[in-house]
Amino acid sequence: MSRNTHPRGPRRARVAAVAVAAALAVCGVVAPQAAFAAPDPGSQVKVNQVAYVPGVAKVATLVSTSTSPVAWTLRNAAGTTVASGQSTVRGADALSGDSTHLIDFSAFDTPGAGYVLSAGGASSLPFDISADPVKKLRYDALAFFYHQRSGIAIESQYVGGTYARAAGHLGVAPNQGDTSVPCRQSCGYSLDVRGGWYDAGDQGKYVVNGGIATWQLQNAYERTLHVAGADATALADGTMAIPERANGAPDVLDEARWEVEFLLRMQVPAGRTDAGMVHHKIHDENWTALPTIPARDSQRRLLSPVSTAATLNMAAVAAQASRLWKTIDPTFSAKALAAAQTAYAAAKANPNRLASSTDGTGGGAYSDSSVTDEFYWAAAELYATTGSDTYRADVTGSSLYKGGSFAQRGYDWGWTGGLGDTTLALVPTGLPAADVAATRAAIVSFADAALARANAQAYPAPNNAGSVYYWGSNGQVANNANALALAYDFTGQAKYRTGVYAALDYFQGRNPLNQSYIAGYGERAVQNVHHRFWAHQADASLPIAPPGSFSGGPNSELQDPIAAAQLGGCAAQKCFVDHIEAYSVNEVAINWNSALAWLASWAAEHAGSTPAVDTTPPTVPGTPTANAVTDTSVTLTWTASSDPESGIAGYDVIRVAGDALQVVASTTTTSATVTGLTPSTSYTFVVRARNNARLSSDSSPVTVRTTGSTTDLPPSTPGLPVASAITQTGATLTWPASTDDKGVTGYDVLRAQDGTVVATSSTPSVTLTGLAPGTDHVLTVRAKDTAGQLSALSPSVTFRTLPEVTTPPPGACRVSYTANSWGTGFTASITVTNTSTSPWSSWQLGFTFPGDQKVTQGWSATYSQSGSTVSVTNAPWNGSVPAGGSTSIGFNGSYSGTNTAPTAFTVNGTPCT
Repeated sequence: MSRNTHPRGPRRARVAAVAVAAALAVCGVVAPQAAFAAPDPGSQVKVNQVAYVPGVAKVATLVSTSTSPVAWTLRNAAGTTVASGQSTVRGADALSGDSTHLIDFSAFDTPGAGYVLSAGGASSLPFDISADPVKKLRYDALAFFYHQRSGIAIESQYVGGTYARAAGHLGVAPNQGDTSVPCRQSCGYSLDVRGGWYDAGDQGKYVVNGGIATWQLQNAYERTLHVAGADATALADGTMAIPERANGAPDVLDEARWEVEFLLRMQVPAGRTDAGMVHHKIHDENWTALPTIPARDSQRRLLSPVSTAATLNMAAVAAQASRLWKTIDPTFSAKALAAAQTAYAAAKANPNRLASSTDGTGGGAYSDSSVTDEFYWAAAELYATTGSDTYRADVTGSSLYKGGSFAQRGYDWGWTGGLGDTTLALVPTGLPAADVAATRAAIVSFADAALARANAQAYPAPNNAGSVYYWGSNGQVANNANALALAYDFTGQAKYRTGVYAALDYFQGRNPLNQSYIAGYGERAVQNVHHRFWAHQADASLPIAPPGSFSGGPNSELQDPIAAAQLGGCAAQKCFVDHIEAYSVNEVAINWNSALAWLASWAAEHAGSTPAVDTTPPTVPGTPTANAVTDTSVTLTWTASSDPESGIAGYDVIRVAGDALQVVASTTTTSATVTGLTPSTSYTFVVRARNNARLSSDSSPVTVRTTGSTTDLPPSTPGLPVASAITQTGATLTWPASTDDKGVTGYDVLRAQDGTVVATSSTPSVTLTGLAPGTDHVLTVRAKDTAGQLSALSPSVTFRTLPEVTTPPPGACRVSYTANSWGTGFTASITVTNTSTSPWSSWQLGFTFPGDQKVTQGWSATYSQSGSTVSVTNAPWNGSVPAGGSTSIGFNGSYSGTNTAPTAFTVNGTPCT
């Protein structure tokens, strides 16, 4: 799949026909054999059928071929006309195929319910003018995650009797449970991986989708800590209907922690092969039948192999959690940070453990061909949490630094660099102010491009560039709308705020199908999402989707039989049907709902009139004066700051070490004592004044030297080593330096198993040579001082040298072909690899079926068939394949007799191995 234009791609084409056939057989539904009529587009007047927010633009879309303006009227619930006017002709709209006008009734701003807009002989569905629904949506969108929890009973006191259910996957019969799960490929151990969220309509739990979803919930809260005027109280303890609502911690962080704890459990334990790495996913051995209540799932659960992407996802969100929980639960904070640092070091030692695109039995593959973005994201989160120079170097040395991810596209589960940029743009760190400004500018530039695309549409949705709507298009639109929200945070320009609410209009009915994609919101709200429990359409005893559930939305690639049968030839924004088996358009997923929850939280905060914002930082505090200096502490005092607009909230004492900043004390007075210092050591401090709008000013620095100790102390313990530049016979280790009262003279690198010194260095870095290829190495570091005293051993780092280079197989291409059959149908997955030394700019795959197989519907390429001969031509986004690169495609087919696989393939006329 193309990472630039196909963010979700065929990741859930894993359900494909084999899963659907099994599901339909279980629930007694027959798969469609002939095309049906497309969904009813509803009234020609398309509105946000929930509510327009007062003080925000109110625009509707009229479908009309008239080339002249059309008269419109707005009536209240009593039928009285309260506003009228003329439409603006917009004309043909490419994404919908409609001829359109725009109706702008923004001048009418009276709150109320039951308004109806009429034009051209048609009337809209009723709607409100009110901020209340978006404020309710903030919590309903977040409630989705409690509904999706694994390993805990979903109680009626929080969700009502309709949605209450027993705990899933705790090993209570018929469950085999998640408490002792073995590896799909033998690894010699089982893990307790209970908890977490079910990812989507199935009952799998996927680390890379859990990563972005958890980050968005945590970031929704963290943003309120650093944006002037943001409302942290709306996400505080007691605001959500969850069991942890009275524990003193913000409820949104409690919900995110349910997933973080699961992610930590997915880490390979110390002492095992791949220690510190994280398993990619855990799910049923085969696809779960539809419907299946989680507690009644009887299948064996299996862990997929570790992956670098999963390891870095865990490292990123655990590091983020660590700083958010630091003062709430220090023990959990430390646990999360230790796991994050171990995972990051393991990923550095194993940078190319990529998830297989063919691991799609029983769960989505979630393959990812590049992890440059995940490395950047994880380094950014670890740096924001620790201030470590090691992580800072990885951030600033990345090609994605200062907004490189946003220059390509925003963010999604497979492209996460923008999450790191967002953190660095919001959370104060030691990065240069100019670099932070450049990162914010990149986000604003991305927002400008997305807004320009939306404003050129009859149904504004800030989608990615291009005319194709991919799987989960609503999630991508929501993510891009979140970038608009950040652009408003950074600039205050009203156009971005308008764009955010326009996206919510699109989700809630102002679209070509008059379809609200948010369950429980609007007259024509989605009900029959693809889900094993919210499966009323398949089993009348089960519920429809609960309020706040967010459908994936239009998908012009039509990657399921229902969509293919009903929607052939659809315009991109009309490729949707509210059907439980139309999984490629109507699935739910945690990463789409997290995007909606972030967006709704921001929109609720900004609903109504915009409050005045304090944009002036406090005055600079006086340069601190040091007194009461001892071997291990110092007291600092300074002249107070002032802030006439919002007042002084407090002061932070910050230790400066190079570019790294560490808050060592916080106070509301003008004096603080810093403890835990090292004797006879120089420290530099600044005092930061904070006002109640979360703006700050820093004092001039002061340098203080602690008094000397009569005892020559040993060096401090070196930091966690990180392996890089790994080859067949060598690697480079770097680690945070030790300190010593008399001076560090050097370091020993030791083999952890037996303590043998394998290298020495006078700096906190060493290049190792002469190592055995394809071998695991576990190393640790100690420091030496001028008196020959040794420090304690650092944490160990594990890495594997690269295997010996083998001669690649002959031929310019390689093809793998797998098929899953059911009845008279099958789904085939094909991976094409360029084994030549030159890149392909385009490709054409050829093969011949040995039987009467027919391609009925394909994805990610164009298929043609003459007799038994099939020709497959690349899609516009996957024609370029570098030397050594691969691309994956697939199709549904029919057959009779035996479904024997083709045995010979060609690419561009050349036979493949």
